[in-house]
Amino acid sequence: MKRKVAFVTGASRGIGAEAAVALAQAGFDVAITARTVSEGEAQDYLGMHMPLPGSLEATAAAVKQAGGEPLCLKADILDSEAVVQAALATLDHFGQVDLLFNNAIYQGSGNQEPVLDVQPEQLQAIYQGNVFTPLILVQQFLPSMLTAGAGTIINMLSYTAFNDPPVPAAKGGWSFAYPSSKAALARMAGALRAEHKDAGLRIFNLEPGTVVTDVMRSAGVDEEVLARFKPCAPQSIAAVVAWLAEHEPRAEWMDEPVLRGPAIAKSLGVLDAPSLLGDNT
Repeated sequence: MKRKVAFVTGASRGIGAEAAVALAQAGFDVAITARTVSEGEAQDYLGMHMPLPGSLEATAAAVKQAGGEPLCLKADILDSEAVVQAALATLDHFGQVDLLFNNAIYQGSGNQEPVLDVQPEQLQAIYQGNVFTPLILVQQFLPSMLTAGAGTIINMLSYTAFNDPPVPAAKGGWSFAYPSSKAALARMAGALRAEHKDAGLRIFNLEPGTVVTDVMRSAGVDEEVLARFKPCAPQSIAAVVAWLAEHEPRAEWMDEPVLRGPAIAKSLGVLDAPSLLGDNT
């Protein structure tokens, strides 16, 4: 029986990497994209140029170990042409994409800038990574999903898109630029459902809660900041993604336009799910 195919962005570490492996365990072959192909490559994170743990090669090894076929594709979400080429390469290699997980986010400077300080070029980059690139990928994969009469799109959102900050960004809250991009992306699901009703599509907005990442640690997020929120592990949200790939959300989860990842993880009993990456991270 032919395996289904997933396309996961931001798959070199964190939720994206864990989701790629969870999907492989669920029976998917997985195309994975990110900027970091090999361990130790330095990238721009919140204005700091440095390497972080994780890589596409490590994720690919874990996907293979989980029984899936990985397709490792370097693609920066700020590079529209690279994103298109990754999508085309995936369709050429696998012949289909059954699930698109728009997980990657822009992680350069500007995300936490106060409203008076954020620069137009920063806002452009944030929207390129968080709105335009997800749109490009939907436009690349949606036609074949419509032809097949089936397909799943999961857009990763953010609590910050729907809630005001308790404090300024510099004190552990958030500002305008990043949340506004996620608020814009949130509107896509409803539009797709209206435009392609009864076409066999499943489109979900997923909000992961507070997930502590290596980028956040490097930016100085500490226990005082985390005390305001209850962090959720990347592997728990990955387990939710893999579950949504094959199941319909329960009625009690659908009261809002976004699925709350931590609540679903708790309901499914995967809030404390183990990491699937083993020694590959």
